[in-house]
Amino acid sequence: MADTAQSWLQRIRELPLPAQKVKIMNVCGGHERAISMAGLRKLLPENVELIPGPGCPVCICPEEDIYDAIQLGLNEDVTVVAFGDMLRVPVNVPRREVRSLEQARAAGADIRPIATPQEAAAIARQDPKREVVFFAAGFETTTAPVAALLAQGVPDNLSILLSGRRTWPAVQLLLESDDPGFDALVAPGHVSTVMGAEEWEPVATQYGLPVAVAGFHPVSLLAAMYSTLRQWLEGKPFLDNVYPEVVKPGGNPAAQRFLQHTMEVTDAKWRGIGSIPDSGYTVTAGYRDHDARLRHPAPETPERKRAGEMPQGCDCARVVLGKIYPTDCRIYGLACTPRTPVGPCMVSDEGACRIWWASGVRMSTAGEAAAKKAG
Repeated sequence: MADTAQSWLQRIRELPLPAQKVKIMNVCGGHERAISMAGLRKLLPENVELIPGPGCPVCICPEEDIYDAIQLGLNEDVTVVAFGDMLRVPVNVPRREVRSLEQARAAGADIRPIATPQEAAAIARQDPKREVVFFAAGFETTTAPVAALLAQGVPDNLSILLSGRRTWPAVQLLLESDDPGFDALVAPGHVSTVMGAEEWEPVATQYGLPVAVAGFHPVSLLAAMYSTLRQWLEGKPFLDNVYPEVVKPGGNPAAQRFLQHTMEVTDAKWRGIGSIPDSGYTVTAGYRDHDARLRHPAPETPERKRAGEMPQGCDCARVVLGKIYPTDCRIYGLACTPRTPVGPCMVSDEGACRIWWASGVRMSTAGEAAAKKAG
């Protein structure tokens, strides 16, 4: 049978699945986008449930880091550059104050969206006398190029406000909780390209759950789902790499060397979740001159009572942890839409709420229930 999406769906439908739900978590925001846009949830058997997981770096970026970037742009004579999604994420300050990098830009701050770390270096070279701060948020896939930029040399006027995070510790946090909320895992292809598929082996060997690394096409995702469902049925979990054309054994050694040379692993905060051990990166002492936190130290702001939390009424943290679906959020499609995002999950292209909205899901579970009752 040819490996097409239809053939993998047929294989999944032919599996002797029980009446009970089998819950598969897909870690990556890119996976969630591919699943939603292809309508895979509607095509799979009803007893296969797909749960979006914590793979959205914009969604979990500490609110404090965004606030510091905003204040740098407003109060210091610097240029702040950041990946595009970060510009619209709101922080917890009164509405009369500047609440996002986008609003800070509208207020006159020199804040620019970029797509690659190389753009940050290019902007710094264009005006060597002006300080440029690169607000670098992201998982290993994004952080590795930032590490390479540092290792290969950056302009003296460029510093890094680093908010890099590691994916595995967040999944491990779920696995070690009383209720992980899933029976199998589809692991992220891009992160595995850098770190190696082997990073996900403990899911099977230590925690006894099926796991497969997948790419971003429906064929690869369905192959991974089929693999994890077979593992679950047979009671023989193992790590399956169904994305071997990109994910190689050991990952990307060069990228790993850059990370090890320029950055150290540290405990780190995840917005709305708290501190997760060994889940973040910090710039090493050897590159201290390019650490924006040392070059531009943030002032104490004790009056920020809800610093670090999600906005009032926002359930993004529970969505990120796979505890609820986007439509279960109290404000999904009501106060929170892509035009007026309240939480980061509705801002980022990798946020589950934004993805569901873009795929046509426009009403919350509560709203649907009310509509059915009224109809």
